[in-house]
Amino acid sequence: MLILALETSTESGSCALWRDGVLSERICPPGRSHSETLLPLVRELLAEARVTVGQLDAIAFGAGPGAFTGLRVACGAAQGLAAASGRPLVAVCGLEAMATATGAPQVLALLDARMGEVYAGRYVVGNDGCMLHGEIKVVAPEALDLPAGPGWLACGNALTAYPALAARLLAAGISGQAGIVPTAAAVARIAAGRAARGEVIDAALAAPLYVRDKVAKTVAERLGEGGRA
Repeated sequence: MLILALETSTESGSCALWRDGVLSERICPPGRSHSETLLPLVRELLAEARVTVGQLDAIAFGAGPGAFTGLRVACGAAQGLAAASGRPLVAVCGLEAMATATGAPQVLALLDARMGEVYAGRYVVGNDGCMLHGEIKVVAPEALDLPAGPGWLACGNALTAYPALAARLLAAGISGQAGIVPTAAAVARIAAGRAARGEVIDAALAAPLYVRDKVAKTVAERLGEGGRA
């Protein structure tokens, strides 16, 4: 099974190649746009593995939620590669990728959504995969409902972006892993299983998962909060 995975939903963009359980990964250099660096890294990764796009079983991409521009980079690149090669696509939610990366059985995945909000998803991870409980939400940190019961782990950069939220979680007995963000390696692991089960889509059906309809505040809203126009 050969899977190429792309993930650019946060500042930590990456691409990865899954070859029968063995992963190779490239990280987009900081300070440069993913649109500039992603495809050159993909070419480097495939060339080193001596693999062509046409040999892939599927191309996976981090569908979101996340940064509006970043989501379009991974989705657009995956679409272009798939359309040119006839390969199918696998869309993977970034919050699910975060949850599986922790290795914990019950995970509250929290990603900084900017604009004073977080993307949140609750997952139960077991032998049958990673199951979303409820729906993915975008909410203010103080309005986030915390899961009840023992055994929950919170993960994601929202814990660093919103210290008061991290304190709430700690007070509720929920430990945290702030360093977890969506990665191409985690996307590839999930996509390999889905591709093996035939859970793929055509390139024309690929679309980012935005969750939030409103992707930016207006000038008036930013000024009203003391920000810049």
